[in-house]
Amino acid sequence: MFVDSAKVIIKAGNGGNGSVSFYRSRGLPKGGPDGGDGGKGGDVVFVASNNQNTLANFRFQKELKAEDGVNGYKKKQHGKNGKDLEVLVPVGTQIIIQGKIVADLTRDGMREIVAYGGKGGFGNAHFISSVRQAPRFAEKGEMGEEFEAELELKSIADVGLVGLPNAGKSTFLAKVSSAKPKIANYPFTTLNPHLGVVKVDTGKELLIADIPGLIEGASEGKGLGDEFLRHVERTEIILHMIDAYSDDIVRDYKTIMSELRNYKIDLSKKPQILVITKIEGLDQDIINDQVDKLKETSKNSNIYTISALSGAGVKNILFDLYKLVSDRRAKALNRKTKKSLPVITARPNSNNWSITIGDDSVTVYGDKIERFASRTDFANEDAVRRLRDIMNKMGIIKSFEKKEIPHSFRIYFGNNKDDYLEY
Repeated sequence: MFVDSAKVIIKAGNGGNGSVSFYRSRGLPKGGPDGGDGGKGGDVVFVASNNQNTLANFRFQKELKAEDGVNGYKKKQHGKNGKDLEVLVPVGTQIIIQGKIVADLTRDGMREIVAYGGKGGFGNAHFISSVRQAPRFAEKGEMGEEFEAELELKSIADVGLVGLPNAGKSTFLAKVSSAKPKIANYPFTTLNPHLGVVKVDTGKELLIADIPGLIEGASEGKGLGDEFLRHVERTEIILHMIDAYSDDIVRDYKTIMSELRNYKIDLSKKPQILVITKIEGLDQDIINDQVDKLKETSKNSNIYTISALSGAGVKNILFDLYKLVSDRRAKALNRKTKKSLPVITARPNSNNWSITIGDDSVTVYGDKIERFASRTDFANEDAVRRLRDIMNKMGIIKSFEKKEIPHSFRIYFGNNKDDYLEY
């Protein structure tokens, strides 16, 4: 089954907790702290693979979870890091979180870390100092990143075939490549996008995508809907195919152009070649009449006519397609290689923080202090005392005093409402 979109829960591994331990031996009954650090949680890594061609697996595998880090041990032994989860997806897959594309896997073997595992907590051996000889606390491991994501597969092809159902797209692709799309004389024969590699000449190839037929209203979800229009987004050239036997060839042309235009991205502006198909068995006068009608309404001065069955006109259109695609690739490469001045931006200060005062509580926000709080064991007095010291050094406690926050208030950190300090 071909599936080109899916929703999944992505969960990176949690970091392991640090260990609270003291060295003990027959000759040294009261040794120093020797608690080891926790291991890092595993990352969730997406990998593009040409061996994958659908997102069907994710219909049944809704949660993608990496391994948690292992807690630290005594004798300063570090906990084992959690194993990364590698997720194989087809080339052309995008990972979207809250409407934003966070990864776009456009090449075979391309790898992107989508969710980072939490850092392991420090063991008590880490906190020895001149004033703290026997720390009886350790840090908790950080939580790994977790969120819902959308996966979208958009075919990456040089040429996208579009047209009404039964316009001859599948027949054309089967003729020029080794692809085997379903071909029959009824609408919606093609239900899934098909890709075919076309050998135009020695060392010259094109990747062509056959997009399922569109109907009026497809951009609004009618018929097969707009779910397949996304596969046109990445194509360099659109090959717009129209049946020569149409009783209103201008209407057919305008229908497809309207759907391309009304898609969320205006696809009608893409470079386009117009071709009249199935000319076998028609008189030249009829073919010329159809061409003239299209010239009156379209911007294409050069309209191709082909017969995929007999091969008439096919070779010429392939050579012209290859030239257009090559020219566009060269222009894109020139744009990428143009040097631009580096843009220097200020790095965000992780020490920054802010507070929000409620009716009976105050919430502290800030990357650094929230991370310290997430690693604090609130059931351990020594750990809580350390967090208070950090807040004092960062000036947070002083700001409470200036704002005359009552000592009966609770202190929360970020969006975590499970743990709090009594001010």
